[in-house]
Amino acid sequence: MPQIKNYMEEIVFNQMKDVLTDINMCTCDKCMLDIAAIALNDLPPKYIVTEKGELYSKINTLKQQFEVDVIAAITKAAVLVKRNPRHNP
Repeated sequence: MPQIKNYMEEIVFNQMKDVLTDINMCTCDKCMLDIAAIALNDLPPKYIVTEKGELYSKINTLKQQFEVDVIAAITKAAVLVKRNPRHNP
């Protein structure tokens, strides 16, 4: 049975590792999920259902401005989480 998913989640999680290598901060699961949630709330969703839809979305992600927007959202979220982690140090 086909399922619907927000392809933006995959994009954010894939980009997060590269972006966070330059930011000295906690990378525990809780902080990583907080960063992803904040970034995803700032980005438009990209819902897909079929493999063809996934392929189209992957091609669309090659646009330079799209990549810049994702990196900016992740960076902004990482700074927020670094300043206010929701766990004990």
